[in-house]
Amino acid sequence: MAQIKRSDDWLDSLYNYLATTRNCAHRIFHELGKSGRRFLLRTDLCDVLTEICAAEDCPDGLKQSPLGKVIRLSQEAMLNASWIYLAVRTGVAQWRYLRIALDTLVPEEISIREFLRFKEFLASGQHTEDEWLLEIDFGPFSRDFPKLKEPHSIGKGVEFLNRHLSRQLFDELGKGNERTVDFLSIHSYRGQQLMLNDQISRVSALRKALRLAQETLAEHPPETGWQDLAAPLRSLGFEAGWGSDAHRILDTMRLLTDLLEAPDPATLEAFLARIPMIFSLAVISPHGFFGQANVLGRPDTGGQVVYILDQVRALENEMRKQLAEQGLNIEPQIVVVTRLIPQAEGTTCDQRREPVSGTRNARILRVPFRSASGEIVPHWISRFESWPYLERFTVDAERELLAELEGSPDLIVGNYSDGNLVATLLSHRLGVTQCNIAHALEKPKYLYSDLYWQHNESQYHFSCQFTADLIAMNAADFIIASTYEEIAGTRESIGQYESYAAFTMPGLQRVVGGIDVYDPKFNIVSPGADSAVYFPYSDSDRRLTHLHPEIEALIHGNTPRPDARGSLAERAKPLIFAMSRMDYIKNPGGFIDWYGNSEKLRDLCNVVVISGQVDPALSTDTEEREQIEKMHDRFDRYQLDSCVRWLGMRLPKPLAGEIYRYVADTRGAFVQPALFEAFGLTLIEAMASGLPCFATCFGGPSEIIEDGISGFHIDPNHGSETAGRMLRFFTRSRNDPEYWNKISAAALQRVAARYTWEHYAERMMTLSRIYGFWRHVTDLEREESQRYLQMLYSLQLRPLAQTVGPGN
Repeated sequence: MAQIKRSDDWLDSLYNYLATTRNCAHRIFHELGKSGRRFLLRTDLCDVLTEICAAEDCPDGLKQSPLGKVIRLSQEAMLNASWIYLAVRTGVAQWRYLRIALDTLVPEEISIREFLRFKEFLASGQHTEDEWLLEIDFGPFSRDFPKLKEPHSIGKGVEFLNRHLSRQLFDELGKGNERTVDFLSIHSYRGQQLMLNDQISRVSALRKALRLAQETLAEHPPETGWQDLAAPLRSLGFEAGWGSDAHRILDTMRLLTDLLEAPDPATLEAFLARIPMIFSLAVISPHGFFGQANVLGRPDTGGQVVYILDQVRALENEMRKQLAEQGLNIEPQIVVVTRLIPQAEGTTCDQRREPVSGTRNARILRVPFRSASGEIVPHWISRFESWPYLERFTVDAERELLAELEGSPDLIVGNYSDGNLVATLLSHRLGVTQCNIAHALEKPKYLYSDLYWQHNESQYHFSCQFTADLIAMNAADFIIASTYEEIAGTRESIGQYESYAAFTMPGLQRVVGGIDVYDPKFNIVSPGADSAVYFPYSDSDRRLTHLHPEIEALIHGNTPRPDARGSLAERAKPLIFAMSRMDYIKNPGGFIDWYGNSEKLRDLCNVVVISGQVDPALSTDTEEREQIEKMHDRFDRYQLDSCVRWLGMRLPKPLAGEIYRYVADTRGAFVQPALFEAFGLTLIEAMASGLPCFATCFGGPSEIIEDGISGFHIDPNHGSETAGRMLRFFTRSRNDPEYWNKISAAALQRVAARYTWEHYAERMMTLSRIYGFWRHVTDLEREESQRYLQMLYSLQLRPLAQTVGPGN
C-alpha cells in the first residue's frame, strides 16, 4: 500500500498533478459526485478510482499518481457542489486533512477542527456554523507525557513505559531510589507489614541491608523457608514478601541490587512482578444477565460473560501461585460486581451473592439498579438504557464491595462502556489502579453513529455512550485490548479505539482530540478458551460421549419443539455451525442468506445455528425480535427447513464444547459471520476444538486466523463470495480429506501458541504491578486531565444520562 511521507512534498506534488491533469481529476470528482451522497467511504473512493483506471482512455499511472495515492489513503470524503474534503490516513493512526476546490482544483491542508465543522454543516444542512459547540481536546494534557512513535509499538505500552521512565526515575540524583524505598515501604496486608519495616528509610540503609541479607541467605540451604529466616532478616529491616524460601528471597534481592546499581527496564519489570501488591480485585460488569447457567444468548449476554468468568478463574490461580512464591499465606479475593435483577427469568441473577464455580473464593456480587426515588428496578434493562442508574449503582457497589473485601480492592477492572464508567468513578473515589477492557466499542460498529446520533438517540443513546467512553478511556491507568487491530486497525482500516481520536456529534460536541492510540496505557493481552471445556475432537479419552444422545436429538431430532425450526433430511452431510446472540451486528440472518442463495453449498452441507429465540414473542429486545423475524423470512424464502436446524436455546459450557467436537466429527466447520467482531471468543473455542473456521475479516478474527492456513477470512458484505469460499473448502476436503486435517491441525496450533488463559493471567498481574508502581512514583495519575474529566462528567454526561428512560 502507498504511503505519504509526512512533509509538504506530497501536497506540492498533488497541487502540480491537479494543475497538469485537470481533465482526469475532474472526471474522478464528477464520478464521485454522481452518487448524490455527501459522505463517501474508502470503498466508494477506491471503487471509482479502480473503474476509471480500467477505462481505455485513463492516463497512464493514475493509480500511483499523487491523486491516486491520496484517494487510496483517504478513509472518508465529503463533498458538495464547491468542495471535496478528504481525511487522509497517511499511516497507522496518522491523519492529515485536506480540501480541494472543485472549480480551481487547488488542494489545501486544513485542521481537524475545520474538517469536522464542514461535516457538521453537511449533516445538518444548515448554513450557519455552531461557534459555541462544546469542543473536547485531551491533547494538551499529554504534551509532556512520553508517547510511542512507531506503529509497531502500539499495544506494547508497558515495555515502552519501562524503557522511557526507568532511567529517568533512577537518574535523578538519587531521588528515584528514595522513591523506590518509599514504594517498598507502603506494602501491607490487613495490618501485616510487607517487604520493608521502619529500620530502612533511605537508599544507603537499603543497600547495606541487602548486602548483609545476601550474606545471611548464602549460609542457608536454598530450600530454607521464610519462617526459619524471618528473625535474622527482620533484624535487618526486611519483612515477608521477598519469597517463600532462601533461593527465591536471594534472587529477588539480587534483582533489586542490580536495579539500584544499574537500572534497566527488563530488570525493573522482573522485580516489580515479584512484589506482593495485588491481593484483591474487583471486576465490574453491570449489564445483561450475568450468571453461570441459562444466561448465554439472552439480550446483552454473550461472550463478555464467558470472558469474565474464565478470566476470574485464571486470575485467581495466578494470584494464588504468586502469593505462595512470595512466601505469603494469603488467599486472593476476586469479586465480580454486576446488577441484581429481581425478575431473573429462571437465572440466578436475583441472588445477591454467588460463588464462581471452579474457584475457591471468587464470587459474583449483585447490586440492584435503583430509580431516582430509591426503588429497586425489578426488570432487565438494555445496556443502552443503563446510564441514569450507574451513578447510584457506583455508590451502592462501593459500599457493598468495601464490606465484602473488608477494604478497598487493589485493582479495579472495568468491562464494556457501562462497566468502564463505573470503574472510573470507583477508582477515583477509592484511589485504586484502574484497568479498562472494552470488549466491543459501539461507535465503529454502527456507520455514522456519531454524525447522526440524534436519529438513533431514542434507542441507543449514543450521546451517553460515546461520552462515557471518552471519559473512561482517558481516566484508565491501563487498557487491555485483545488484538492490535482493536486499537489501531490495519494499514487499510481504522482501529476501534482510533475511531475515538476525532469525531463530531452535531449539536452536542466536537471531539478534536479524544484518545491517542500512541499512549502507553494500551496493552495487548489476548484471552483464551477454557482448556477443560474446549479441547480437540481427537482427544477421545476426554470426550463427553454421554452427551451424544442429547446432541443427536438437538441437531437431528424430528420431534417438534418450540425452541427449534428445521429438520435435517440428509444427516450424512458435513455441518456448518454458527452460534451467537441474535442481533444485527452478529449477523446470523446474513449467514443464512448467503447459504440460502448458494444451491451448490446447500447440496453439499447442512447448517446448524444456535442463536436467540425461535419465537419472537418470547423476546423482550426490539433488535432481537427484528433479527428473529428476518431468520424466519429466510427460512421461508429459500425453503431451508430440510437443510438448516435453528435452535433458540442457551447451552451449558460442557454441552457447547462437545457440540463443537461433534461438528468436527462430521468434517464440518464453524462460521462467525459478524459485520464486526471485537475479538471472537467463540472462534477461539471452535479452533481449540479442531474445527476449521470461517470468520469476519472485520475486527479481531483477522489477527486470530492466518488466512488460508489456520482458517479463512470472510467479508460479510460480500455473501456470495463467502459462500463460494466455503463451497471450495468443502469440495476440496471431500476430494482430499487431508486438506481438512491440515486446516484443523493449524487451528489447534494457532490457539495453543497464542491464546491461553494462563499467559493472560500472568501478563495481567504484571501489568497491574507495573502501572501501580508508576502511579505511585510518577505523575501517571495525570491530575490535570482528571479535573478535565470530572468537569466533562458533571457538566455533560450527567445531564445526558438524566434524559434516558421512560418518558424521555
